[in-house]
Amino acid sequence: MGISHQKGWVRLRGRKWYGYFRRTELDPETNQSKLNVAQVILGSKPEMSKYEAREKLEREIVRLGGQSTGDQSVVNGSITFEWFVNNRYLPLKEADWREETAKVKKHLIQADLVDTFGDARLENIDKFALQTHLNRLAQTRSRDRVLQVRAYLQAIFAEAVDQDFIGKDPARTIKVPAHLKETDKTVLNWDQLRAVLSRLERRDRILLELEMTNALRPSELFGLKWKCFDPATSSIKIEETTYKGKIRPWGKTKGSLTTIPIASELAEELQAWRKQCQQEQQQKKHWQGPTANDPEGFIFPGRNGGFIDSSNYRRRVLLKYAEELELPKLTFQVIRRTIATLARKKGDVKDVQGVMRHSRTATTTDVYMQQLPEGVRVTVNSIHQELTRKSGGNDDGGPEPSGPPANRGRVLSFSTRKPVRQVAVEKGKGKAVFAGR
Repeated sequence: MGISHQKGWVRLRGRKWYGYFRRTELDPETNQSKLNVAQVILGSKPEMSKYEAREKLEREIVRLGGQSTGDQSVVNGSITFEWFVNNRYLPLKEADWREETAKVKKHLIQADLVDTFGDARLENIDKFALQTHLNRLAQTRSRDRVLQVRAYLQAIFAEAVDQDFIGKDPARTIKVPAHLKETDKTVLNWDQLRAVLSRLERRDRILLELEMTNALRPSELFGLKWKCFDPATSSIKIEETTYKGKIRPWGKTKGSLTTIPIASELAEELQAWRKQCQQEQQQKKHWQGPTANDPEGFIFPGRNGGFIDSSNYRRRVLLKYAEELELPKLTFQVIRRTIATLARKKGDVKDVQGVMRHSRTATTTDVYMQQLPEGVRVTVNSIHQELTRKSGGNDDGGPEPSGPPANRGRVLSFSTRKPVRQVAVEKGKGKAVFAGR
């Protein structure tokens, strides 16, 4: 786009001053630049002189993004928010997003931003409109959703400034609303997990037992093949993941694809399950995928030999037993959060991080681990017991007092170099009178 070097011109039409200036605009249909003349109504003749009209026109040029001094690009008045997002913002960002991530992000931007501001011109969207929109979203959306929307708003308008579509960023200082809806943090207990396992048939029981023991992501769980299972070392090597009917050679994080240990009893269960699969699959006439005899066969295959769709499994199995057992919620995310929370009593934080395969400890402790009321009560009672314990020793194994033991020193009189208490006794004839710190 071109640079504005002119101050425009004013004309009197009837009883009103009109201002005009040239600016280069990008045609959304042809994607080509073209020179247009913009018109601005400045005010009525009785209210301002021609000189005042010229000053107001110059201010309007600056406000619209094209400074008359030539140090800022001319704004394109025909560009809408939707056009900029689809033709200038997303094409730059999509290269950094994986396929499944891109779909989620695009849906969020479309639902929470484009549907609202799509037809609005970029130059007409101000901070007030953005902040009030974010405030409304906070009433119905979760905390994480609102934070994401704010981040996208700031990224989109910062990009618009960088590309010289607008002169000022209206999203730079928008604030997160004070009162946000917390995200779901449902956590189950051991009895509830055991109750679910007790209701399941063999395949689903082994599947969820592995899920609950190793806190696998569903994309990892349903992508497991028999070549991944090593009964000799009781381990499974995660090599691939599933998503939307596709097999992918990568995971969510760098540490996702790795070899994980499994319980020895679970390894024996998997061997027995493989034998059962071999027998059943040989009898099926319409089996399309590789069988359990083939290393490429899925450990938990679908009806015809392919991998199970995680969304279907959640609806068909998890939601069913959540209703039957009257659980608050049962999803793969809830299971992973539950294991991260309950496992902290089975190992230290680094051990739990290893089970979850998080790249950062903070993700394990701040996002997945949740406080349990009974755990907080035990801690409070323990603290109170220590506070009310009779003095005499450091029984809890806590740190000893730092520094050398405090020896009582003697304060000497400056004139006699005798202890102050001794001087006081001598002066008081046997009666010590001493005041001091």
